[in-house]
Amino acid sequence: MSIESRVVTLRSKHADLERVLDHEQHRPAPDSQMIKKMKVEKLRLKEEIARLSLH
Repeated sequence: MSIESRVVTLRSKHADLERVLDHEQHRPAPDSQMIKKMKVEKLRLKEEIARLSLH
């Protein structure tokens, strides 16, 4: 897999996670543990995208 295709895949995962996170935050009884895990994963994806984009 090329770096460019990996970045595209990571961006797609990041966007999907953003949608799920937004939904979870706006439901009547949001799961704070799930929100925390999603935010950590979203940050990890963002950092990996940034790292790969430098190459």
